[in-house]
Amino acid sequence: MTQPILIKDTNIVNEGIITNADVLVENGNIQKIGTALNQSNTKVINGTGKFLFPGIIDAQVHFRDPGLTHKADFYTESKAAIAGGVTSFIDMPNTKPNVLTLKLWKEKYRMAAQKSLANFGFFMGVNADNIDEIIQMDTSQFLAVSDDGLYFTKKGNLLADNPQVMENLFANCKCIIAVHAEKETIITANEGIYKQQYGEYIPFSLHPLIRSETACIEATKDFIALAEKYRSRLHILHLTTSAEARLFRNDIPLKDKKITTEVCVQHLWFSEKDYDRLGALIKWNPAIKSENDRKGLMQALLDDRIDLITTDHAPHTLEEKDGNYFTAVSGAPMVQHSLNIMLEYYKQGIISLEKIVEKMCHNPAILYQIENRGFIREGYYADLVLVDMNREWMVSKGNILYKCGWSPLEGSVFQTKVSHTIVNGYLVYEEGHFSEDLKGKALVKLNT
Repeated sequence: MTQPILIKDTNIVNEGIITNADVLVENGNIQKIGTALNQSNTKVINGTGKFLFPGIIDAQVHFRDPGLTHKADFYTESKAAIAGGVTSFIDMPNTKPNVLTLKLWKEKYRMAAQKSLANFGFFMGVNADNIDEIIQMDTSQFLAVSDDGLYFTKKGNLLADNPQVMENLFANCKCIIAVHAEKETIITANEGIYKQQYGEYIPFSLHPLIRSETACIEATKDFIALAEKYRSRLHILHLTTSAEARLFRNDIPLKDKKITTEVCVQHLWFSEKDYDRLGALIKWNPAIKSENDRKGLMQALLDDRIDLITTDHAPHTLEEKDGNYFTAVSGAPMVQHSLNIMLEYYKQGIISLEKIVEKMCHNPAILYQIENRGFIREGYYADLVLVDMNREWMVSKGNILYKCGWSPLEGSVFQTKVSHTIVNGYLVYEEGHFSEDLKGKALVKLNT
């Protein structure tokens, strides 16, 4: 049993409105939302002037456990997540070994239950090596199946380059198919062109021309065509171009969409102009692209063609990022700072608090059918984040919690700060201090 918590006089951002009220948390759940609430033997948190959000669900991370724990692990990255208001995450299958069997998928749940401070879920990996086994499984048990990140272990593992595997999967899969939409054949050809000119030392500023708009949009169009042919549930991960965003619908509610997509905070924050300053530190796959793409992605987020905000949190050591274009690995850590980034855009008048909560909290729960999370509702799990909207701070090595110890955001100044994070009714984070007695829970899919 955890001590009941009473959050007093706070601004609750939930389901399209902001209301001032108290929230009583007891036995892991939100017991009561109302005014002038009182309860004996509670921990009282003063929410006056602050804003209360549902816990963020980051639906695409790479926490590196198992097998790559020199970069990150469930404990370190969940701790960083919670400091940034992320109370639940969905982890990708490109660990070591790749999560390509039911046994390995279940083992990740067992490991996370022992180590993670946040709630957790896992995608099942799918590629040409295990497609026959996947389509014989009860795929409805999975939040999604995905090929994301699997190309790091072997060329040709992306579904976009395997038409026969794609056809087989889309014809038979009963859950969301979450895909990395780039064509490696186009990327490899582009690499060859620039390698002739620059050798091994291609400028990082050419990364968006190598992992180009064409490589992205051709893959996305192929996936959409297959999903429409088989009426499959398709989710395009980490969209990077405004041209792709125009391929998605915004005339029906998310719960009725068969084809969905997301944008990562880094593709809203950085653009091609940042490569000269940051180089390999912002080398992601798919690539950070043009300023017009950055603005177009934001517009598509606002008009609901893009459904989710995620991070693709992908930590590496600085040694792994230090090299030429071909040896510097792709990916960077972001999960601790995603809410701060979006709140900067709120401060600039670009996006509302209600829309941020929709894309970071409500919609991941709707899309992946996560039970009793993502909303501030009586009876739901008490995953809550209290934010001081007027507390300036700077990202520095001293406050970065990632195991890898760095961020491409170092030196950035944010105007908002998470003061409290509650997970399953337990106050895990309070003003920079952690309580770690309780671990997170597995995300449960509705009707399973």
